[in-house]
Order: sequence, then C-alpha cells, then structure tokens
Amino acid sequence: MTRVSATAQAALVPVIGKLHRPAAAAGIAAFLALALPVLAFAQEGGNTPDLLAGVVPGARTDLSVKMQILVIMTLLGLLPVMVMMMTSFTRFVIVLSLLRSALGLQQGLPNRIITGIALILTVLVMKPVGDQVWRDAFVPYDQDRIGLQDALKIAEQPVSRFMLAQTSKAALRQIATLAGEQNVANPMQHGFAVKLAAFVLSELKTAFQIGCMLFIPFLIIDLVVSSVLMAMGMMMLSPLVISLPFKLLLFVLVDGWTLTVNTLVTSIQAY
Repeated sequence: MTRVSATAQAALVPVIGKLHRPAAAAGIAAFLALALPVLAFAQEGGNTPDLLAGVVPGARTDLSVKMQILVIMTLLGLLPVMVMMMTSFTRFVIVLSLLRSALGLQQGLPNRIITGIALILTVLVMKPVGDQVWRDAFVPYDQDRIGLQDALKIAEQPVSRFMLAQTSKAALRQIATLAGEQNVANPMQHGFAVKLAAFVLSELKTAFQIGCMLFIPFLIIDLVVSSVLMAMGMMMLSPLVISLPFKLLLFVLVDGWTLTVNTLVTSIQAY
C-alpha cells in the first residue's frame, strides 16, 4: 500500500498546535488515526490539483480531486462523532434529555441548551485525559522527538484506559465475542474498535439507569395529580398542566441541577 507523503503528515501538527485545547486532544488523536489510513488507502499516482493543501497548509498528496473531496468531507463528518463516542458526552446528553422529558419541559428546555450543558460537563470530565494526551503525545511529536505512529500509540493509551474504566465486563465480553477476541487476558490488548464499541454500549446502559432514577419522583407526582383530578371529576383538564408547576417546585427545592450535575460527574470512574 502506498504511504502518504511525509510532508502531509508533518503539516498536520502545526495546525493542531495552534488550537491549544488539551481537552480536545483525544478527539484530535482519533482524527489523525482516521485521516492517515484513509489517505494511504485511497492514494494513487498522477499529478492532480491538491485540495488537501488548502485544508492543511503544506500537505501534498497524489489523490484525485474527487477522492480528495470525499476524504475531506468524510473526515469532517467523522471528527465530531468520534469525539462524542469516545467521551462521556453520550451519557450526559441522554440523561439530560430524559430529565427534560420527566419534567415535561419539551419546549422550555431547547436541544441547544441540553447539548451545551452536556458539552461543558464533557470538557470538565475529559480535561485530565486530554492534558495527558497533549503532554505525552502531541507535544513530543510537535518537537520531532517521536514519530506519528508512536504519537498515536501513546495517545491511545489514556483514552483506552478512560473508556475501559467506564466499560462493564459484560459489555466488553459481548463485543469481544462478536469481534472474535475472546481469548484476550488483558482488556487493554483488545482492538481499539472493540473497546470503543463496548464503551458506547456501557454508556447507554448507565445513562438509562440514571435517567430511570430521575424519572421516579416526577412519575409519582404525575400519578398523584392524575388520581386527584379523576376523583374530582375533572377529566377534561390535562394532568400535565397541573403537575408541571409541582414538578418544577420540587426540582427547585431540592436543588435539582446541582444534584444532577454532581451525579453525572461522580458517575465517571477514575482511570
């Protein structure tokens, strides 16, 4: 397989170096891990206009124009997805969405607010991982002390440890069986795709467990209000209209946002 030119690899790091965002380093590592194999697989001979040089200054490839456009658009679409899947963002956004449904605030709490809160909490939780990736992988690579492959291997270690700390053994065992990696003694020896899939599966399970616990007190309020309205013969009045103020009052009295954020952040296991 033809390799991507060294100039293209070397041009990626100066662009990253301008960001100075250690908390996003884990996502950048995934971007690099995806970008270079795709370019190497699609590379073909010939002198064609280099669109990648406009995205990454100094980068040179021998891809056709159509393939360059395909690679650029694919990587731009995969980067935010990889960042979300490799972090605790999935857990946070699902729990907050379930909390909104439990409160009955479908219009009062927009999706942008939910996504913004989840993103802020994700940056807070993932900052130690991002700092380690930045310090141990990107900085040495930027200083030409290690190669690209070594930098990617180093960056994978803290991300993998974080994901495995949140992954249940049952989920990891199930995904490993599906991937044909049953006889792996050390979980760190599993392929990155196996660890990522098991991590996402565990995050979904944990998010629904937390969301179920949040639903219970508000469900009780809905049942009580519905029973009272039924006993009074007010069947034409929607119980949601009456129960919403009570649920908001309960949520404010117990300082619900503080409890929710504390539960979400402390549910992340140290790696």
